[in-house]
Amino acid sequence: MEFERDPNDPDRRELSPLLKLALELGPLAVFFLFNSRGEQIAALYPALKALGQPIFLATAAFMVAIAVSLGVSLWLTKRLPIMPLVSGVVVFVFGALTLWLQDDLFIKLKPTIINSLFGAVLLGGLLFGKALLGYVFDSAFRLTDEGWRILTFRWGLFFFVLAAINEIVWRSFSTDFWVSFKVFGIMPITLAFTMSQLPLIQKHAIATPDRET
Repeated sequence: MEFERDPNDPDRRELSPLLKLALELGPLAVFFLFNSRGEQIAALYPALKALGQPIFLATAAFMVAIAVSLGVSLWLTKRLPIMPLVSGVVVFVFGALTLWLQDDLFIKLKPTIINSLFGAVLLGGLLFGKALLGYVFDSAFRLTDEGWRILTFRWGLFFFVLAAINEIVWRSFSTDFWVSFKVFGIMPITLAFTMSQLPLIQKHAIATPDRET
């Protein structure tokens, strides 16, 4: 079994942008669906009540969806996608702990742990000459190797900022406020950061060669 090739490797096999987006966002959609409709789903399938509250049912469904997403990606490309694989390992480990502990505190800590791990993976990858962010966004745009390195460094730092923000919010405010901020606060912050990187992306963009007819 091999990992996917470097973003600028000419032999790299790519998924279509829409399919890749679906594989990456699909598990998250499953998580929100089971979290918001957990009681109704458990009523239809009583065996699921053993998992507990909707948040724990959603966690279990999220783990299954991640496994399916990785399996489909492996089947289509014959290679393991690096960043989704890292994300999947995080979900499996912390998801299992969440179901085992049945503790709201761990759920609040999970974004801190995950964002810190992502930041460490991205910055650690740079130490070994790997701009891992290129494996995530390669189907959206193409950058020079230097562009991927700079963008990976900035996103690595940004993940640590998100981890710090999560710690401040859950320790300083109520659970309801934390949930609202997680849903309606993190996304605008992430979007604003993403938009701020457009000048860098434009500077280091590689023009897509025209296909010969």
